[in-house]
Amino acid sequence: MSSISQQDETARPPEAPQPPRSWPKKWWLLAAGLCLLAGGGYATLVKAQAAPGKGGRPGGAFSLPVLTAAAKAADVGVFISGLGTVTPLNTVTVRPRVDGHLMEVYFQEGQNVKQGDKLAKIDPRPFEVQLTQAQGQMAKDQALLANARLDLARFKDLWGQDMIPKQQLDTQEALVKQYEGVVRTDQGQIDNAKLQLTYCHITAPISGRVGLRLVDPGNMVRATDQNGLLVITQVKPISVIFAIPEDSLPKVLRKFSPQNPLTVEIFDREQKRKLAQGTLLTLDNQIDPTTGTVKLKALLPNQGSELFPNQFVNARLRVDTLKDAIVVPVAAIQRGPQGSFVYVVTEEQTAAMRKVRLGQTQEGQTVINAGLKPGELVVVDGADRLREGAKVEAKPYENGAAPGTEQ
Repeated sequence: MSSISQQDETARPPEAPQPPRSWPKKWWLLAAGLCLLAGGGYATLVKAQAAPGKGGRPGGAFSLPVLTAAAKAADVGVFISGLGTVTPLNTVTVRPRVDGHLMEVYFQEGQNVKQGDKLAKIDPRPFEVQLTQAQGQMAKDQALLANARLDLARFKDLWGQDMIPKQQLDTQEALVKQYEGVVRTDQGQIDNAKLQLTYCHITAPISGRVGLRLVDPGNMVRATDQNGLLVITQVKPISVIFAIPEDSLPKVLRKFSPQNPLTVEIFDREQKRKLAQGTLLTLDNQIDPTTGTVKLKALLPNQGSELFPNQFVNARLRVDTLKDAIVVPVAAIQRGPQGSFVYVVTEEQTAAMRKVRLGQTQEGQTVINAGLKPGELVVVDGADRLREGAKVEAKPYENGAAPGTEQ
């Protein structure tokens, strides 16, 4: 049986080869369309590159848009900055001068008071009694003094007639002087009682702002109380104490004088909002060796109560002014291996690299000591995409920062 099956397989004719499978007609049409589109796009690109742009140069359609600003000549202030604290010129803790019952309080918390305004009243009746007693004692001693003086006048007449000894006359003169001393003591007691009555009526020792009330009416107060009744701080004018590095001290000493006060500007913590402006009042007499700084004190009018006692602020002291300095926005400054440079827009609307020598920077403006002239356009935004000679499309850059420098 195996031989018969082998003969059948040998006798079967071979199969015919299959013809190759062809693409459908729609795929051929799609491929032809893509080739036409690619050819047209390439021709358009070549034509755009060959087309002349602004100024007759090829490639004008690829000008890079940039923002530019003109280098300006301006008077620039040189500042020294330091962290400071608002400090009142005077701070007074009002304490009672006598012991007694606090009857009335005339002030309100946070109120602005003037020197001499009534603040509180302590019960004056005990001191009125003392005054009455002192006045009664003085009346008694004045009567004794008057009688002693009359006796002295009589003794003088009798002694002149040799009717009494000299010792009796001397004794009477001493008695008169004794009563005079007693009357003076009584007068002192009266004045003391009147002074205690004055202390019962508490008035403001300075003009300023009243703090929180420390004692309520109805309490017993004593002259030995440490907390007192209230605290008054003078806020108009007010001072700011700030510190600067000791290396900056010679610049301040060269410029500071009573005839030429230096300007001090006060800003908030973030140095974004100007709070007040005043003048430099004085300098400390020594440098702090632990920090290497020296303290300065500025005086400010503070009419609008912009500054508050113990407030942390940033102080800027103007020590000099640079006349006609060249300034550009900080964003225009680029840095590379060869130093600082800027991109200048030429008359052909191309970018030219220009090395510059930088000065101080303040409030978004940098002083250019060398390398630029007033009026030249520098690239402020878009310089990271530029190269020497690149075609640019310049647009103005708006920047409202005021020029100034800081050391």
